Amino acid sequence: MHFRRPGRRRKFTNMFIVTFGLACYFVPALALWPFPKKRFTGNSLMAAGSLGLSGDGRVVAFGDFDGDQLLDVLVLGSDQQTFTVHHWNHEDFIFEDSGTFKHPRKIYNVVPGDFTHSGKLDLLVMSQSQTNNQLDLTLYPSLPGNGFDLKRHPDTNNPLTLPPSTLPQPIPIDVDGDLKIDLLGITPTSTGSSDSIYQIWQNVWNASFQDAPFKGQQCAIANPHSNAVVDLDGDCLADVFLVCDDGRGGKTYQIWINAKDEGFFLSQTGALPSGTQSISFADLNRDGTIDMIFPTCSRVSSSTGVGTDCYINIAYNQQLPLCSSPTDSGLRKGIRICRKPEDLCTADPNFKFDLSDNTDNQAFVKFPVSSLFPSASSLLVLDTTYTPSLPVQLKLGDANLDGFPDLLAITVSGSDQVPNLVYSVSCAHGVAGCGKDGSGSRGWSLAQKGVESLQDVKDARSLSFVDMDEDVGFRVFLLHHTKGLIWRIQGTLDIMVQRTGKADQGNFLFIQNNFYYDAFFLKAIVLNGACDNGWCYGPNGSEKYHPFGVSYSGASYKYTVLDTAGRRSAAQVGQLPQTSYHSLQTPYSFFGLGRTNNYIENLFVGSTLHTAEHYINMEGVIPNSKVVIFPSTNEGQDWKRELFLRPGEWIPWVTVTVVVGMIILAIIVFVLHLNEKREDELERRKISHHINFDAL
Repeated sequence: MHFRRPGRRRKFTNMFIVTFGLACYFVPALALWPFPKKRFTGNSLMAAGSLGLSGDGRVVAFGDFDGDQLLDVLVLGSDQQTFTVHHWNHEDFIFEDSGTFKHPRKIYNVVPGDFTHSGKLDLLVMSQSQTNNQLDLTLYPSLPGNGFDLKRHPDTNNPLTLPPSTLPQPIPIDVDGDLKIDLLGITPTSTGSSDSIYQIWQNVWNASFQDAPFKGQQCAIANPHSNAVVDLDGDCLADVFLVCDDGRGGKTYQIWINAKDEGFFLSQTGALPSGTQSISFADLNRDGTIDMIFPTCSRVSSSTGVGTDCYINIAYNQQLPLCSSPTDSGLRKGIRICRKPEDLCTADPNFKFDLSDNTDNQAFVKFPVSSLFPSASSLLVLDTTYTPSLPVQLKLGDANLDGFPDLLAITVSGSDQVPNLVYSVSCAHGVAGCGKDGSGSRGWSLAQKGVESLQDVKDARSLSFVDMDEDVGFRVFLLHHTKGLIWRIQGTLDIMVQRTGKADQGNFLFIQNNFYYDAFFLKAIVLNGACDNGWCYGPNGSEKYHPFGVSYSGASYKYTVLDTAGRRSAAQVGQLPQTSYHSLQTPYSFFGLGRTNNYIENLFVGSTLHTAEHYINMEGVIPNSKVVIFPSTNEGQDWKRELFLRPGEWIPWVTVTVVVGMIILAIIVFVLHLNEKREDELERRKISHHINFDAL
């Protein structure tokens, strides 16, 4: 038996310290090399500039015009006649001009959509008419092979002419359940009718328009209006919300419920509060129903568009809640009192909006703008830089991914028009939108930290939520039998600010939402079933492409998710509910999930199909992903679903760290092993030379 010397242990320790220090010195250099430098590094809203957009025009529509799953923009020049499509270039991080063309008359609105059912976006242009009180409707079809690349588009001189509309802009809607885009509005010949005011521009080649299948007392649609195609009774089938002119200077609303082949039935009517401006729709309190929010102002300047003495109003949709327990049947004495998580698309015929302003009505909230913006009590509600003036909406989107939509608003102080981001927060004492005792569903708090890039803007005229860039990646998971390359997506909502161009600041400013949020998101898009099996083919098979750019108004999403405490909640999101008056809504739907340590339990995806099952239920959807749905128009045929997953940004760093760490540890083990063998050999030799005197 023998004992090792203490100096030997110190030698091993010193060697380990030196090796570890060298590893710490060299690993960062090795890890930094394979990856490009981050474009944005601050934890704030960061100004990204105009991203290639220039001139004195304005963005009038979003759309994926080339089908690459990257959002493009349509810019209209200051003459209100010249179009420019800008395709997004991911490599250079800018929008690239794809050419221009000029419409012969002043343009009022543009609606991108696949009206020809070819799997590519067309352009429906609403423009000034030679006849008073009319809108000319013109369709510029996208051509196979070129899409809407205007530098190569040979047919802009031969558009399709549709029958005209009255000044209230028609809205896209799928009336007959074939997933083709029809139009709902009023024609010059229908204004004198008391029974069939609403007309349908049916998407067929052998007819112009027909009486709308709306069964009930019809109203005169207001101009401007906030008409929407969105599910309001909870069955995942889009209904119709119409804003009407009461003929006395006020506004009313009508809700028409979609009964598929039986048409639309008038479900609810009511008066809107005095001074109502544009209405926006979203699930504001995350209860699985679509609510509405809108400002009211006592006075609005026709020259500046500024509303004074303004309030923000929220009307919550009252309908069946989510059952508190998954084992609850949802029935009491044969009457349904709640929805089970697997039955989210169950209609509630007793749903209602109550817009009465009294203390007993908990489903209607009204609070002054000054309580939310102490330094400004006026809102920009009309954009007078465009002719005719455009309504300015409160734009909704989940900027912090907590599952509750936030909002964008433009406040006015003196001559400054400042964009603001407002977060939806839990109710507490002193929070705007909550009771004096802190009671209420949700409150609102002005974002003040890290928003200098917004506060520096003094000439905003329009705001929009938009995902500014969608990084390139690979398909890592899917829900059907498709292979190949895809795009992975960005996980936050950014902001586009359109400006009046004062002080030579330009008309466009994009702001990167670079805050770190410990939460998840989901992005979804329902296509219009234009092509079978997800592939489209040009004439004579000359081109093969995915119809990725052809979403449509009316799709609906409902989902349930568990938070980190195990509480279950439901939420609902609509796809393109509004398109009129430059609504500037993205073709995809984006919603935050909040903090969760689980998959999305049930994701219900609804369409406008007139089939027994107009929706599907997807179970176990992975968060931080994009879902693309190809609905089938054939009864009984499965819908095609694809899921695109965004790898976490730390995965490459973790991989490099693990690999380098394993190599370093292997080297340390090998060196220590050699050293151990050498020391053992030296000790063996020393022992062999010792003389055992006891044995002599």
